[in-house]
Amino acid sequence: MTTHTRQLLSIDDLTDEDLHSIVARGAHFASGAGRAEQPLEGWIAGIYFKKTSTRTRTAFSAGALRLGARILTYGPADLQLNTGETVEDTGQVMARMLDVLVARTAGPDEELRGLSGGGRLPVVNAMSAAEHPTQGLTDLTTLQLKFGRIEGLSVLYVGEGNNTASALALALSRYPGTTLELRTPPGYGVDPAILARAAAQAARHGSTVTEQHHMDGLPEQPDAVYTTRWQTTGTTKPDANWREIFAPFQVTGRLWEAAPKAVFLHDLPAHRGEEVTAEVLDGPASIAFDQAENKMHSAMAVLEWIRHGAVSGPAPEGRLS
Repeated sequence: MTTHTRQLLSIDDLTDEDLHSIVARGAHFASGAGRAEQPLEGWIAGIYFKKTSTRTRTAFSAGALRLGARILTYGPADLQLNTGETVEDTGQVMARMLDVLVARTAGPDEELRGLSGGGRLPVVNAMSAAEHPTQGLTDLTTLQLKFGRIEGLSVLYVGEGNNTASALALALSRYPGTTLELRTPPGYGVDPAILARAAAQAARHGSTVTEQHHMDGLPEQPDAVYTTRWQTTGTTKPDANWREIFAPFQVTGRLWEAAPKAVFLHDLPAHRGEEVTAEVLDGPASIAFDQAENKMHSAMAVLEWIRHGAVSGPAPEGRLS
């Protein structure tokens, strides 16, 4: 069992050095370098997913194994939490047996803190209700690989202000000169507290984060257009007519008329004909499935950081075509 207390419950848990190191290291792994390294040899990683997952669960499981760790997996019905044991007691036990726990609860962050056994067990937030930090790190890794840089990039995010949008705002705002334009449906914006934190980070780094609730006057020539599915895992919509509210925010090919060189990002799973048309998702601008693959490379970088801290070294030049 580990004695480290490094946690990744939020992008805010990372220093600028940590953030840049993890992104660069994820790009390093994606380039094919570092595959022979075994920085997690001797570690046991717990993989606990209370909610459904394809990419994140596979990414952390495969990534841990590739880096030399062994894994124990838990599904939503496997732990004594279902019989009344407290989260804190469960965390106390896991802290005595595991070296790291990757957990998706889709609930409040307090549940993740409870699983840390009073801070003794490193916990990686694989998606909570508030934030999806490992997705944000994946997104930056993908941008680094595509453009060879993150500084100065412009991203247009269209859709619900969910946990993925929150993580993106908190992460991208910490790179100099970046621009994040959020276009979210009325009543479905990014949590104001998170938006304020992102704006404060942006001011410190000379970047900008803005949010509007309409699709008029879109920014000219963004480098990337990003959307997520309209029905976020573990959530429901309070409005019976929510589809009508979201309809103007569908990503269609029209967005590329003003930005023909922009790439398309999607955290997947996608629903063609809802948040995005098939023309876009399956079209030449889409790097959504490269983005999905990069989740594993980013997961490897996160796990390495949990054990060893920031790893120095430059990110490789872009490789995505």
